[in-house]
Amino acid sequence: YKRTAGCGTGVNVTELPQRMPLTIEDRGEPRRATAGAIVIALVNNMPDPAVEATESQFGALLAAAAAAREVHLRLVSLPEVPREPETLERMASRYFTIEEALADPPDALIVTGLEPRASALENEPYWSRMCQLLDWTERHTASSIWSCLAAHAAVQALHGVQRHRLPEKRFGVFEHQLLARHPLLQDISRPLLTPHSRWNDVPPKALRDAGFEILSAAPENGADLFVQAGRSLLVCFQGHPEYGDTTLLREYRRDVGRFLRGEFSTWPGLPHAYFSNEALASLAAFQERAELRRDPTLMTEFPIAALTTGVHASWRPAAIAIYRNWLNMLAEVRGRRRANISVQA
Repeated sequence: YKRTAGCGTGVNVTELPQRMPLTIEDRGEPRRATAGAIVIALVNNMPDPAVEATESQFGALLAAAAAAREVHLRLVSLPEVPREPETLERMASRYFTIEEALADPPDALIVTGLEPRASALENEPYWSRMCQLLDWTERHTASSIWSCLAAHAAVQALHGVQRHRLPEKRFGVFEHQLLARHPLLQDISRPLLTPHSRWNDVPPKALRDAGFEILSAAPENGADLFVQAGRSLLVCFQGHPEYGDTTLLREYRRDVGRFLRGEFSTWPGLPHAYFSNEALASLAAFQERAELRRDPTLMTEFPIAALTTGVHASWRPAAIAIYRNWLNMLAEVRGRRRANISVQA
């Protein structure tokens, strides 16, 4: 892992594999990527408490997937995403504005989701910007990845495919069937494990009717990974292959806290296929106490240590393989474009 001079990225270096050629670009320094480097802009739209964790998750995943490739990551923010002053201050020194980031076009974009505030995506303050970004990506990049809510925004903006609210949160680690042969799925073992954490879904039939190719899906979970080919390959994840081993645990703990503060009317559902049986026993005892005495101070007794035991990122090998395949595709496109420029010259 390398960091360009003067850049405090917020990435947890201990989570990044050693000797991996990932550089977080410094907004205040000239770009130092070599001619063969792949430049990826991470448009981080996650809520304030998750901004740094998202940097770490995508940084670690790209570092592990890069192998011998040189990869530069450019952190980007959208002005329309609501932020607290403290977060804006932290992001100001190292996050590129969207105009700065696109003025020197990256090879690809990763666009994250965020918690919705409006009942309809088109009423969100960032909707117009998302539409503009989709159009720019098709014309200027080799590919882009759209995650969770960003994937829902992409399919609605491009094809009018509306997401629908699920009766309960789709939460946990799910097994998915591989439905197509595609370069992104090279060397992927079956079934494909992916964490999901969402309240909404886009129907597989509507995606196919709109021209998307669904690469992985499960009967109980719907579409997982789907793509649409064009000048730029649009890659959509409803899940979160970038998640670290304890991310679902932290989200579950957050939801328990919301229940104890009265923000949720019912106890949050457990993450599917995630906790060990021993951890579930500890959690059941805590839940019984919490439902009898609904008090936010009980969070000091949340059995975090017991729940952490046995938790591991079973989806990680497949996530690394998918992102490595994606980087390989970006390198091939970059190579073809450079060759065409040389021929024309």
